[in-house]
Amino acid sequence: MAVKFKDYYETLGVERAATPEDIKQAFRKLARIHHPDVAKNKVAGEAKFKEINEAYEVLGDPEKRKRYDELGANWQEGTGGGDGGMPRGQGSRTRPGSDFEFGGTGFSDFFESFFGGSRDGYGSSGGSDGAPDDGRGFVHPGRDVEADIMVTLEEALRGSRRTVTLRRPSADGGADRTDTYQVRIPAGVREGQRIRLAGQGGAGYGGASAGDLYLRVRLARHPDFSVKGPDLYSDLDLAPWEAVLGVQARIPTLDGTTSLRVPAGTAGGSQLRLRGLGLPREDGSRGDLYAVARIQVPLSVSAAERPLWEKLAASSTFKPRKTP
Repeated sequence: MAVKFKDYYETLGVERAATPEDIKQAFRKLARIHHPDVAKNKVAGEAKFKEINEAYEVLGDPEKRKRYDELGANWQEGTGGGDGGMPRGQGSRTRPGSDFEFGGTGFSDFFESFFGGSRDGYGSSGGSDGAPDDGRGFVHPGRDVEADIMVTLEEALRGSRRTVTLRRPSADGGADRTDTYQVRIPAGVREGQRIRLAGQGGAGYGGASAGDLYLRVRLARHPDFSVKGPDLYSDLDLAPWEAVLGVQARIPTLDGTTSLRVPAGTAGGSQLRLRGLGLPREDGSRGDLYAVARIQVPLSVSAAERPLWEKLAASSTFKPRKTP
């Protein structure tokens, strides 16, 4: 089965020459529309949200974007060559269509082929499922199998159960077998953490044990939050007068919206902490949410506003720069 090309630029609705900021803004706009918590059609919204996340996972990372752009010329017809479409000299990866194939992880086969974790671990020494080909009674353990699984921040906060499918190639040329698993996503799961399904990898040979199936967690990008360990960070846009005078602001959290008191004299870049509104820690407590102040200024002012700004400039004693 050929791996179908994914046009990530089309998914985000941006040009190939788009700047990193253009890509970030496009992702945030679409993610807010299709996030499963707000989408009118939950099923369609979740599927679209995952597509958008996958696209941003690649285009939002300079190295991945460079690799993706180099792939483009080899995928004009939507199919790869004999090595799965990877340009020569850039390494290769087992094509999902000719080996194990996953469903329900949130990532496409195209992403897994070129940007995901290795699908095949130890124990691969021949045969379609890692078994030796000589047939002389050789005992060989089954290989481990690995794939990425996209986990939303909401799932990382509360935990969830996901249905994941694994299509296994037949060792004797017969029909492939598809297994279905109910995978428990534990609350507090971290980026890069592996969820192990013991004995669900490649079959052993000669009576040896089967390998394991590993699902490596990739936290889905969120339009409002970035993640550092158990702590969340969110931009807090403030008008100049709000930063000077203070304000009571409503901000989003994973638990809904809450009110935050912004003290007078808040400088750009200041981090205002809301305790216990982050992700779970290992001890069961929760990390914190930090609202990072960003002072926004109007790009233009009306004829009525300009005299007010000029009056402020003339009467204020504030000096933002040191006098040489």
